[in-house]
Amino acid sequence: MFEVRKYDIADRQEWDSFIGKSKNGTFLFKRGYMEYHNDRFEDYSLLVYDNKKLRAVLPANVKDDILQSHGGLTYGGLISDGCMTTETAMEVFSEINKYLLEQGIEKVVYKPTPWIYHTLPAEEDLYAIIQVCGAKLVSREISSTVYLPNRPKFSQLRRRCVNKARRNGIIVRESNDIATFWNILNANLEGRYGVSPVHTEKELSLLTSRFPDSIKLFMAYDGEEALGGTLVFVMNDIVHTQYIAASPKGKTVGALDIVFDELINEEFSNYRFLDFGKSTEQHGIWLNKNLIHQKEGFGGRGVCYDVYEWNVK
Repeated sequence: MFEVRKYDIADRQEWDSFIGKSKNGTFLFKRGYMEYHNDRFEDYSLLVYDNKKLRAVLPANVKDDILQSHGGLTYGGLISDGCMTTETAMEVFSEINKYLLEQGIEKVVYKPTPWIYHTLPAEEDLYAIIQVCGAKLVSREISSTVYLPNRPKFSQLRRRCVNKARRNGIIVRESNDIATFWNILNANLEGRYGVSPVHTEKELSLLTSRFPDSIKLFMAYDGEEALGGTLVFVMNDIVHTQYIAASPKGKTVGALDIVFDELINEEFSNYRFLDFGKSTEQHGIWLNKNLIHQKEGFGGRGVCYDVYEWNVK
């Protein structure tokens, strides 16, 4: 018999332990990451038990009687253990729907974890939400991901930029200078889009202190002058570039090119994937061609980030 209930602060240790043992969880689902912005979202995460044993969790928040895969995360969905089967997943979603109906939840917005972040195949949820919940695909965005064991060669343009950076004596090293990187990032976003980064400098510093082995900053330098770089999230054998930014000078000397040459061909060459993230806006309707061409120039190829919806009944 399955039991579904809402997460409580007393469940924190059990939740985090489960995430660490799951087949499709990452440190983003640890409570220390999810709760850094708990003032912005009303947490409504769910735990699913089978005979009092935790079998799955669903990171989520609620807004206007709508349950959403947690709004502070790019993806989420049902996080399950290695024993989750398709038939079990169907039963789990049937029980989740019953629970949500009892709680007055009318609709679900569901963002499954892309397959590249799975340590074992874990798409039982995609079958179950269609067959049990009647879910419909409502948006599809595309990310560019490098498969590192068989990575494509850099494009000619990217190789020229890497060589330019080397000729200019640019070097790459890991850094803890979040403030300098954030200022470069903020200047880029404000100048181009009139917005600030989703994470404040204070939040990035906090998260880096909580997850020092999982959140790392790599910067390009001309002597001691920081020219830009990328803040990466390291998850199992996957690296995700959360933020990428270069100063005006950094753009002219190929700072980002040499950073990604270092990460792809040296620092993380033995990992499985490097995920550059999405190049789409307006829920996937608009493709930023310049951005995706740059990522594809480093060997990135397409991985979809999907969103589903269904009415609870």
